[in-house]
Amino acid sequence: MALAPLIVWFRQDLRLTDNPALAAAAADGRPVVPVFIFDETAEGDWAPGGASRWWLYHSLAALARDLEKCGSRLVLRRGPSAAVLDSLIAETGAAGVHWNRRYEPAAIARDGAIKKSFEGRGLVAKSFNAALLFEPWTIRNKAGEPYRVFTQFWKTCLAGAEPPLPVKAPSKLAAPASWPKSDALEGFALLPTRPDWAAGLRESWTPGEAGANARLDTFLSDAIETYAGDRDRPDLPATSRLSAHLHFGEIGPRQCFHAARARANGTKGCERFLAEIGWREFSHHLLYQRPDLPEQALRAEFRDFPWNDDAKRLQAWQRGRTGYPIVDAGMRELWRTGWMHNRVRMIVASFLVKHLLLPWQRGQDWFWDTLVDADLANNAASWQWVAGCGADAAPYFRIFNPILQGAKFDPDGAYVRRWVPELAKLPTEYLFAPWDAPADVLAKAGVVLGKSYPEPLVDHAAARARALAAFKSLREAA
Repeated sequence: MALAPLIVWFRQDLRLTDNPALAAAAADGRPVVPVFIFDETAEGDWAPGGASRWWLYHSLAALARDLEKCGSRLVLRRGPSAAVLDSLIAETGAAGVHWNRRYEPAAIARDGAIKKSFEGRGLVAKSFNAALLFEPWTIRNKAGEPYRVFTQFWKTCLAGAEPPLPVKAPSKLAAPASWPKSDALEGFALLPTRPDWAAGLRESWTPGEAGANARLDTFLSDAIETYAGDRDRPDLPATSRLSAHLHFGEIGPRQCFHAARARANGTKGCERFLAEIGWREFSHHLLYQRPDLPEQALRAEFRDFPWNDDAKRLQAWQRGRTGYPIVDAGMRELWRTGWMHNRVRMIVASFLVKHLLLPWQRGQDWFWDTLVDADLANNAASWQWVAGCGADAAPYFRIFNPILQGAKFDPDGAYVRRWVPELAKLPTEYLFAPWDAPADVLAKAGVVLGKSYPEPLVDHAAARARALAAFKSLREAA
């Protein structure tokens, strides 16, 4: 008698290597039915944004091709996850489901209900860790509490046992006697059409497991040795650009951890890179402990902060029309490519919440829709860090000067000239504060402030003073 198959439910683990749920199902000796369910209702208020939907389409197409090489296929379905899984079990006679855990609040609630339902009916319901180095409930301070300071958190992580080695990809997957019907990927309507704004994304990225492995290999070969010193330079190809691949699970943190150690162990670049993997880990642990992280400031006093919710200024920031070149370059890079260099993310975020006094949630929402690496934990934790209201946050009075930041981290102006071409002919000494350039210099560069390039949305000194006064009023009210 043929063994009943097992369903492997893919979610944000769109890879074959180091996929514990898939490996366990394959090792069980049963036929395997790989499934992806497009469940728009399951994410609550955090359904994938436009850039994430584009990436998901191409990642699923890549996963389907990879599964075909193993003699298998990817079954696509659309609808509520629990109902779709029940339907697939009925269609295939499956013994149950394997999946890799997610740690967002809505996913935890959904998965818990599904697991309870399956186990109550005698079905297999096994979940695994593919997304993190360590489970969120395993890293605690001496008092048994979760960490709120990254340095102490990461030190504890590194002091314990190393993360397990990655699990190899199966070379062959046993197929079921008959395959259930699959929806067409095109039916998910993940790609933009009118207008098709994804040209820059297509030029910049190769979604899928092969693209992720190639990106890691390039980084380890070309950039990790200088990473510690160059990672803050947006004008250099000095970062790994793995964030979207990690978010969609096309590569896992264990793979990154052990590959970096194997290639560059003990170097400053390796340790700095692993610390960035650690920041991702820290963010996910925070979200697990504080499910309201995307909505509520972790520091309660900031919930009464006197924000100035100005729609016109928000739109100018979104469009890269603030009049501050390093800010505008970052926002335009984001719109064109779905990604922004991390140093520039901090600069544009600080500008939004401190120069413009706009709520950090407005920036979080824009990033959610426009980033290919939009990740609920990373996005929320990072915005709260910049705003000064999160865990281990930058002090609120640390207000990035966008003029000095641009000059320091884009010293030749290559980054700004690429993304703000109307300023390309300005001498570097005036590039980050074009309003300071003499009239003849502006004219020679073809710059007309207020027309070809906007006047500054706010004055830096005045905006800084206003932000500090707002923070002072918050402390006085506490």
